[in-house]
Amino acid sequence: MKTLIQFLSWSGLVLSANLVAQEKVTAQQFVDLQEGNKPFAGFRRAHAKGACITGEFVSNGALAPYTKATLFEAGTTAFVGRFSIAGSNPTAPDLKAPVRSLALSFNLSSTEQWRIAMNTPPAMAVTNAHDFYQQIVAIKQGPDAIKAFFNEHPESKYFLNWKASYTPSSSFALEQYNSINAFYLIDNQNNKHAVRWHVMPSDNTPNTLSNSDNALFDELASRLASGPVSFNWVFTLASDGDDETNPAVIWPSSRKQVSAGVLKIKTIDASEGARCHDINFDPLTLPTGIVATQDPILNARSAAYAESYRRRAKEKLLEALK
Repeated sequence: MKTLIQFLSWSGLVLSANLVAQEKVTAQQFVDLQEGNKPFAGFRRAHAKGACITGEFVSNGALAPYTKATLFEAGTTAFVGRFSIAGSNPTAPDLKAPVRSLALSFNLSSTEQWRIAMNTPPAMAVTNAHDFYQQIVAIKQGPDAIKAFFNEHPESKYFLNWKASYTPSSSFALEQYNSINAFYLIDNQNNKHAVRWHVMPSDNTPNTLSNSDNALFDELASRLASGPVSFNWVFTLASDGDDETNPAVIWPSSRKQVSAGVLKIKTIDASEGARCHDINFDPLTLPTGIVATQDPILNARSAAYAESYRRRAKEKLLEALK
């Protein structure tokens, strides 16, 4: 049950006040719920432990017919990113965190950026922001409340089935990371294509892990010392019967997929001054050619991301002024 609680309490997916106004829950209250009574000043309220990465995306051009986004024209584009583990504790043991995450930031021009936040689960447990908040409340109340919550939410079956079958790998480099939410690709004729994406490891070679609290980050640094770590970036296109606004349903594997190219991670930097630490990986920071769907949870994320960012930025500023 403890592992289940950890799974459900990862909170890269958060609420904004406007979607839960009927319950009088604000983004501030939700972040309060995330951080608990002892927040770690200066750190992200979710996925607090992480390390920055840099690399490049080598596009093969295969996705270009589906989107105006210049990133998917054939060519190479640099990125900054971050690997992290779930939770609000920046010193948590790596191997006890059941969810791992990969975030990316592309500067596509002087006016366009794309921020991407992905996680190892392929689906949410619930379909809307209010239920997600109530899910976290149930987690705080304990195992009986969680059991009762899931009895009332049969839509959680995809998430729970995945959780039951998932075995964490021995490396960040061996995981698959998922968009979870769907987005629209907009092509040059302004046609919309609903998609989800998956970043899939190119290598399956395990390494021996240390027993340290930083085992996953140490392993990745060791792996990168031998060369770049690569992932295939694969997009799944929705069929007419798929609901792109429902993040709790996993689309069938028979859906059309397009391999857009290869992500090559070249460096890792866990220092406080590393390039990714000041980035808010808001998934609604989107470039031309990609737009948000009406997925209630996707559209509820920005306000609480901003609230979490505001708190840690203020804490860092006050510390610097001492």
